[in-house]
Amino acid sequence: MDLALLYSGGKDSTLAALLLDSFYDVTLVTARFGVTEDWEHARDAAEQLGYAFDTVELETKVADEAVARMVDDGYPRNGIQRVHEHALERVAELDVAAIADGTRRDDRVPTVSRAQAQSLEDRHDVDYLAPLSGFGRRAVDRLVETNLDVESGPSERISKGDYEGELRALVAERHGPETVERVFPEHEQTYVRGLK
Repeated sequence: MDLALLYSGGKDSTLAALLLDSFYDVTLVTARFGVTEDWEHARDAAEQLGYAFDTVELETKVADEAVARMVDDGYPRNGIQRVHEHALERVAELDVAAIADGTRRDDRVPTVSRAQAQSLEDRHDVDYLAPLSGFGRRAVDRLVETNLDVESGPSERISKGDYEGELRALVAERHGPETVERVFPEHEQTYVRGLK
């Protein structure tokens, strides 16, 4: 069965791919607005791992909504959530039996509620899977440490193929670099270089 996994090139989505690989023909799919070329980092990670790769284009109006929301809120959570939901919708439009993402049990954002998952499944006739939904951060970190070659660092230094980089670029372009620093808290990102 064909499965499209929303993919950033980071540890969570890579681990999700590895967990699903025994049951599905996995294609890693990066959602992009076309603002930056960050999607290429996800493509390169997919290539290193030996997975098929594709992209889906996201709507500009969703980026506009997300940026406005993040700036108004002063934090990225609601904007990131909006983009993630849109990205899953776009991935669900592909000709696949199932879609998935790398959301974990203890993620604050993005999340997919039971109702949202059922709605995706019903409207698009796909199965939605979140293989890491039972895994906490420590369990994920242990699996990653054992199985993946990962580069880690601050978000502004680690490039990967998720939409956060594009949203940061849009916030900087429209509201200045100081707004990026105000809106996005410091946090660590990962980029997968390959398997150990």
